[in-house]
Amino acid sequence: MSRLHVFDLDGTLIQGSAAAVEISRQLGLESEIGALERAFAAGELSPPQFAERAVALWAELTEAQVAAAFEGAPWLDGIREVWARIRARGERCAVISLSPGFFVERLLDWGADAAHGSLWPSVPFREPLDPAGILDASAKVRIADELCAAYGLSRSDLVAYGDSMSDAKLFAAVPVSVSVAINADHHVRDIASHAYTGRDLREAYELVVDRG
Repeated sequence: MSRLHVFDLDGTLIQGSAAAVEISRQLGLESEIGALERAFAAGELSPPQFAERAVALWAELTEAQVAAAFEGAPWLDGIREVWARIRARGERCAVISLSPGFFVERLLDWGADAAHGSLWPSVPFREPLDPAGILDASAKVRIADELCAAYGLSRSDLVAYGDSMSDAKLFAAVPVSVSVAINADHHVRDIASHAYTGRDLREAYELVVDRG
């Protein structure tokens, strides 16, 4: 049996933080991004509105700062090992995140078969943000379906890993799901097939390997 394992980024692979937070830390803008994150979580900002404000906030962002944010993020232990195990079994692994694609796509070097994030201007920003390129929760389901089609799979072959409301639609659409977080949002915790609390993806993966 082949399966596609789909991973969220913020709060899941990155524990207790998010790509936007780690990028903002490089710029000394933790309090500013914190205010945007709280407004987004409260439903006061849509994904495109959040992205538009973040682009303005990161006007001086450089590739070196993006690289430093990626390298310094609080990643779960065992990510590369889990993805290697998945691929060794003839299965696939992908990351789908609302975060900027220029951050998410760096995970291809860690062994992900696919990595999809929101479409932002290239760094340093010289072009305007196109709101149509910013992903939302529904987009996660659409992209997962597209990947299934590309790999000759169906939704019945999907395993989803996530932590928050942005993962709820995907969790509801797949047969197997794992809430992965120190404090998973009730939107996913209440509907997940399995729950993992910890900092090692190898342990979360053990909940689903050779199981439904």
